[in-house]
Amino acid sequence: MSALEQRFPAAEPIGVDALLDGLREEPPGGRLRVGDPRVVEFVTKFARKLLAPALARRFPELASLGFFLRKGELNRALSGLDTAEGVLRFPRGLVFHVPPANVDTIFVYSWALSALAGNHNVVRVSSRSAGAAEAVLEALNAALDDVSPDTAATIRATQRMVTYDRSDEVSGALSLAADLRVIWGGDASVAALRKYPLAPHARDLTFPDRSSFAIASVRGWQEATPEARRTAAEGFYNDSYWFDQAACSSPRAVFWVGDAAAARAAGAEFRELLGQVLAAKQHVVEPAMAVQKRVSAYGAAVDGLVSEIRFDGNALATLELTDATVLPREWLGAGTFANASLGSLDELVPIVRRKDQTVSQFGFTTAELTDFVTALAGRGVDRVVPFGSALTFAGVWDGYDLLAEFSRLVTVQA
Repeated sequence: MSALEQRFPAAEPIGVDALLDGLREEPPGGRLRVGDPRVVEFVTKFARKLLAPALARRFPELASLGFFLRKGELNRALSGLDTAEGVLRFPRGLVFHVPPANVDTIFVYSWALSALAGNHNVVRVSSRSAGAAEAVLEALNAALDDVSPDTAATIRATQRMVTYDRSDEVSGALSLAADLRVIWGGDASVAALRKYPLAPHARDLTFPDRSSFAIASVRGWQEATPEARRTAAEGFYNDSYWFDQAACSSPRAVFWVGDAAAARAAGAEFRELLGQVLAAKQHVVEPAMAVQKRVSAYGAAVDGLVSEIRFDGNALATLELTDATVLPREWLGAGTFANASLGSLDELVPIVRRKDQTVSQFGFTTAELTDFVTALAGRGVDRVVPFGSALTFAGVWDGYDLLAEFSRLVTVQA
């Protein structure tokens, strides 16, 4: 059977049976509890390393991760787990996480919340992960030196991040041992992992293919200050370009809601401001990506989906939709956005599908957004956030309350 490379805690390669035997043992200091102080201590030390200025400058997305894992944020998340009298909350047990390679820090959010719920965890880190993922693994290993010896021993005994080549034996053994299997990365990944059986009591928590889009109020844009408009463009850049628009929550289309003529003017100004942000960030588009965008754009035109294509350099492509109700949801290349105008949010309701995840918005009131989501009646959209917050992870994701999913309830009656 293939040996697993132990990335965290860093150690010699290990067989899957030995790995599982170690994870089944009771850790030093006793079993983990929901909100275990040892896990909180370790995660907060890790968060401080992510927030170090030098690292945050190299990988801005890690600053968001570090903020999410601060002690105050962890305590706030745990406070939402209060239960009724006679109801106790416990860890699920062993959780097997399979994150995607294209968003190479998502595994940390999933792992951290599961560990905070008191679970033993094994995370498969893709061999294709690089950059930010490598920095995260270095920070995790370094954080072991900053905590008490008892905490370090507990983390070493209960938390593992490993890399291994495709192996039916390894994936099958980890799946069968798990009390919960967490699968990120799309429909194909979910289907591939589901061929490995789970124990009868276990279940999957899946994050399949999703798509996201943005909405902007023409009235809100007109009423916004020049500074607010620039901030909106900067936020949209972060939402879209950090992971080459491949993240499930990155917008792939922009709908301008309001008067059509005013929408064209607002859209033109927005693209100009976004172009300024791209120039200020010195955003570089690889030649292969530039070609990909043009192939996708012209392909959409051939299919009759778009009536006009606009390229602002290699970094930004805008595809005017022939029919706003026919929305291309697949990834078309980093910085490629379908564009359309609508008279009202009501016109967007029949367009939404179950796979639509995040709506990034600018210029709408809370009442307008609440009415929109209410009209959807659960047929799609799991979160609505301001421009700049699409990639900000939260404890409720894809409609799941993750801390609740990572724990189980026991009722007691005398």
